[in-house]
Amino acid sequence: MPAIQMPSVELMFLIGRAVFLLFSFVLATMAFVRCRRAIQAQTELVLANHTVVLQRLADLEARVDATNVTVSQLGDRIGKPQHVTSAAPVATPGYQIAIRLAKSGAKREELISSCGLSASEAELVQRLHGPQTKSAARRGRDAA
Repeated sequence: MPAIQMPSVELMFLIGRAVFLLFSFVLATMAFVRCRRAIQAQTELVLANHTVVLQRLADLEARVDATNVTVSQLGDRIGKPQHVTSAAPVATPGYQIAIRLAKSGAKREELISSCGLSASEAELVQRLHGPQTKSAARRGRDAA
């Protein structure tokens, strides 16, 4: 039976180098494929975001156009004079009566029932035209 010869050290290094290069090539290929997939996913994400941004810009452009139309319509309305019947509001007879009654010291309920004012209107007329109480007169003197 022939004796088995051991491979030489140089042959072992050559085989080791070949295995190492093959392993390195497979590892580099896997890294390249993963990198390429990650870049593709990022590109798809950027394109999706780009589409959303373009849609929002189109919506903003439509809003700006609508606003421009509204502003031009308002400019046209401002440019055309409108007929104004009265510059200053005229007090109705009910208010004039309420003012006279408030000056004479009428209560809020009396103003509501006799002049047809709402509760807040009667209170306002009473505050503006009614006789001042002592505390209100004192506050007026203190402020002056």
